[in-house]
Amino acid sequence: MEHIGAYFGELLRLVNEMSPYLLLGFLFAGLLRVVFPGQVITRYMGQNNFRSVFNAALLGIPMPLCSCGVLPAGIGFYKNGASRGSTISFLISTPQTGVDSILATYALLGLPLAIIRPVVALITGVFGGLMGNRIAQGEEGGQSSKRSGEEAPERTFKEIFRYGFVELIQDISKWLIIGMLVAALLAVLIPADFFTSTISNEYLGMLLMLLASVPLYICATGSIPIAAVLLMKGLSPGAALVLLMAGPATNIATMAVIRGAMGNKTLIAYLATIIGGALFFGILVNELLPLEWITKSIPSMGHSHMHDQPTAWFKWVSTAVLLLLIGNGYIMKFISGKKIKEADRKKRETMKTGIHTYRVEGMTCDHCKATVENGILNLDGITGVMVDRANSLVTVQAAELTDIQIRETIEKLGYRYTGKV
Repeated sequence: MEHIGAYFGELLRLVNEMSPYLLLGFLFAGLLRVVFPGQVITRYMGQNNFRSVFNAALLGIPMPLCSCGVLPAGIGFYKNGASRGSTISFLISTPQTGVDSILATYALLGLPLAIIRPVVALITGVFGGLMGNRIAQGEEGGQSSKRSGEEAPERTFKEIFRYGFVELIQDISKWLIIGMLVAALLAVLIPADFFTSTISNEYLGMLLMLLASVPLYICATGSIPIAAVLLMKGLSPGAALVLLMAGPATNIATMAVIRGAMGNKTLIAYLATIIGGALFFGILVNELLPLEWITKSIPSMGHSHMHDQPTAWFKWVSTAVLLLLIGNGYIMKFISGKKIKEADRKKRETMKTGIHTYRVEGMTCDHCKATVENGILNLDGITGVMVDRANSLVTVQAAELTDIQIRETIEKLGYRYTGKV
């Protein structure tokens, strides 16, 4: 019981530290959604030059897109005319940060890492984009398709709050919760002097973080509490930066989609930039920045206690609001899921002839579902499309249709076609 109590106490401390900054981040995310719709980003990513690459990285840094959202968005930009370099720049810089994760980094890791993180995302994004432009020399850029990108959102306060406090929370709450739960567990299980007594070599710790981060998905925001706990256990700041960079930007699914959409050379450039950048900047942080700059800026390592702080009540209120919003997100997702299933059932009843069903991997949210439906509907001869995201199935009604057409369309949208059912 003692360990259970310690676990929930640590979990509550982490949530209280992050909740005010997360709420502010969600508000900024809604504002960015309205001010910078998809068409604006595409417009600034269309040239095969440094400026386009720089714009893509600069615009991608504050965008609150996880790897789930950034993949179809990035590949969609590429297929709609964005250069290969600017697409890689966007794919590298966007998932590493986000306005919500920058503010959460400041809350748990302090000002130095909150500044370093977006700077590193910008530099690695630009470098990876320039490598992509080199690879694309002598080749045609992204070919345009019939799709013109997602529709512009309504420029209203309602859209700001709907996206920031409903849609975005629905997208990242799962990984945020997992990150919190894992971080609290690590805080309880790992001894305070684990890294200093067991893994004394800071570069070995860096390599271990890299090996753990590259194949697995860690949300940009969910990785923050994990990094904070590991820093308290003696992990070097450079190794923590490796986790914060490589975790959100790479995973098996991301690598598979990039390889399928842009080829092996582009995938190699993407991975080399992230891995090389993580190690390079991790070494710079360890060698050039005094350790005290990092450790003294971390609230948890400054031995602060919530009940001793005059703003403790605000953190508790923020935590309550955050939990209510997360709960509301799951309730709305459940209700909308039932409505979608009923609509799909009625739609299936009307689709009686010319039915073809395909298995498509990588559809992880309602945005993915809409992207696939709209993309296939743009094909000639299509009379109906139904996406079953839970079972990774796409049902198409068409008088004349070839499997090659469907496969090419699915892969252009940034998803993985695995065959006809």
